[in-house]
Amino acid sequence: MNRFTHRRRRVLLIAAAAWGLAALPARHAWAADPAQLRIGFQKSAVNLVILKQQAALEKRFPNTRVQWIEFPAGPQLLEALSVGSLEFGLTGDSPPVFAQAAGKQLHYVGAEPSKPRSSGLLVKPDSPLRALADLKGRKIALQKGSSSHYLLVRAVATAGLQWSDITPVYLTPAEARAAFERGSVDAWAIWDPYFAATEVDIAPRVLANGEGLSGNNSFYLASTAFTRDHPQAVAALLEELTRADAYVQSHRKEAAQLVSDFSGLGLATVHRFIERRPPSPVKPLTPAIVADQQRVADAFTQLGLIPRSVKVAEIVWQPPVSTASIAK
Repeated sequence: MNRFTHRRRRVLLIAAAAWGLAALPARHAWAADPAQLRIGFQKSAVNLVILKQQAALEKRFPNTRVQWIEFPAGPQLLEALSVGSLEFGLTGDSPPVFAQAAGKQLHYVGAEPSKPRSSGLLVKPDSPLRALADLKGRKIALQKGSSSHYLLVRAVATAGLQWSDITPVYLTPAEARAAFERGSVDAWAIWDPYFAATEVDIAPRVLANGEGLSGNNSFYLASTAFTRDHPQAVAALLEELTRADAYVQSHRKEAAQLVSDFSGLGLATVHRFIERRPPSPVKPLTPAIVADQQRVADAFTQLGLIPRSVKVAEIVWQPPVSTASIAK
């Protein structure tokens, strides 16, 4: 090989290598940690609380500014996510339906197994209400657009009643508990840990929990910009959340203490709601979970409680092939 040929081959190899690097900007962008990761969560978000208390995400994303922002319920959390104040968060089944119907930009990225025993319809111990049919003509407190909203929708339908047969009183969890305790409402539809805290503090009667009514699924959601720009970070989050759940299952006492230390909830309350929470590894949504969530959306549509019908599958994140091994 003469000097000219050797030199020409070397130039071509360098050019080919440069072209290869230039052709893969997305892969290099995905590999980079996001500049910021703002996570919305509630006291009931056990896996997220464990990650926060263990500083696991700060270790996983050393070049990222991780911020944790607490919300009283899912609707408020998703409003913040949709306007760009969050990248990631956890809610129950109903908030994403209301957000999608309102045209909010977000994606379902992961789900936990159903936990029907973690929500309940409460009445006072001396209440005359004994069956779901007794809800007719009664005032029931609930957070609008929350998982308890769907629980109540299903309870009313199961009792053979119309939604118009009850008077929903839309209140935040704190406001609802106050109204419940002073007798301003006849019943209260609520989820953990508010459910567990009320059981421990005032021993209400549970008219029904989610069994046979609502699976009470929990969903992780992310902004569309975050799923577009950082799919590997999304997959890594699901992996860390599943690791956190494994810790909860194998270290119940320590996990309960971490949740109590963060939330200010008593250990009796924390143990109660962790005990009825099944193992909750986090995975991308399966077709069965999407179908279940579509039933939630259809129920709200049929009652005219959301402005338009939605197709849940349209906003379910599809992990790129390159992230599949991370999300397993």
